[in-house]
Amino acid sequence: MAQGAGRTIRQAVGVAGLAVGVALFLSVAAMRHGFFDLQVYYGAIHHWVHDGGEVYDYLRPFTQYGFTYPPFAALVMLPMAYVSWTVAIVLSVSASVVVTLVLLWWLVDPISRRVGWTRWFALAVAFCLAAAYEPMRETVNFGQVNMLLLFLVAVDMLRLLPRGSRWAGTAIGLATAIKLTPGIFIVYLLVTGRWRAAVTAMGAAAGATLLAAALFPDASREFWTEALWNTNRVGELSFVSNQSLRGVVARLNPEQPSTVAWLVLVVAVLVLWAWRARSAAAAGDEATGLALTGVLMCLVSPVTWVHHLVWLLPALILLVDNAMAAPAGSRRRRRLLVAAGVAYAFLISRIVWAWERDFTGVDGFLGSNTYVWISLALLAFLPVRSAAGRAPAGAARPEQATDPVPVSYR
Repeated sequence: MAQGAGRTIRQAVGVAGLAVGVALFLSVAAMRHGFFDLQVYYGAIHHWVHDGGEVYDYLRPFTQYGFTYPPFAALVMLPMAYVSWTVAIVLSVSASVVVTLVLLWWLVDPISRRVGWTRWFALAVAFCLAAAYEPMRETVNFGQVNMLLLFLVAVDMLRLLPRGSRWAGTAIGLATAIKLTPGIFIVYLLVTGRWRAAVTAMGAAAGATLLAAALFPDASREFWTEALWNTNRVGELSFVSNQSLRGVVARLNPEQPSTVAWLVLVVAVLVLWAWRARSAAAAGDEATGLALTGVLMCLVSPVTWVHHLVWLLPALILLVDNAMAAPAGSRRRRRLLVAAGVAYAFLISRIVWAWERDFTGVDGFLGSNTYVWISLALLAFLPVRSAAGRAPAGAARPEQATDPVPVSYR
């Protein structure tokens, strides 16, 4: 009992020390965006509800930024019209924190059970590390919805789909109705032959979209005919924060970025993704399917701001998962842990911003696209595991902390 209490105290002190270290790091590294995107949402909804204007006509004062999400997203955000700005901030931050904790629990708990870590300690360490992660801190500082969308997709990919639930696909459909980019997960369901879940997802997306159209016909008409196609509302494609393949191409020639080159790159990564996603589905490795498809979404989307890269979190965690499933002291374990550590170090460093004003030359090409290179590496090399290589559904057996577990690479 005394030994267990001592271990708990040491872990609590370790978590407290890590939390202080992360807080100090954030005080230096984190940018203060003043909940910029949340201000756009809040202002657009208030303009729509209280001022009698259309939600897509609103632009944040002195900027070209306006509400860019489908009408169903406006319906979901409608309660913001009836709360104060302070309450809106509290709700935004609280929601991101809660869903992040749940998602981390789903992804980290299998690792802790396999290797015999204390489960609360593993979650606390993972949460502290996630707080330092640049896309996560940018999501919170902007007041973005990224983690909420990732959570919705994870509900399907990690909970409903593996259990064969008849409701699998519903959350993906709702996420797609809120923001179009999660629709890539419907493509994942189709490519991997999950026909019922794909139809359910499409039905949920269509139902939510039609509901919004019935309630707000003018807003729906404006979004689908005008606002969706107005790329000026999202910013410059060549801006260094755009860590997508489109951003890479745009930074090569900001005045006339090649659409053909971009489409060739998109087709290439789609082929690679389809092969790897089908391997993950065949192995029953839905977590890797989630990770690979999240990485793909960041690569092929025309605009992937740094805060959108929260979709890389599952892949980074699964690198650690695969490492810990490999034999202790093996080259595989060391290689995967180094890969995870290096990727994480770059993704907390703000390194791409060193080329914010000048991304020309070889160093500009390599450095300003650092996060894209990491995304491509994850898409190509993230291991796919057989059922034997994944943590069991129940509590870990004592021998699981030391016995090597084979990992299948596909």
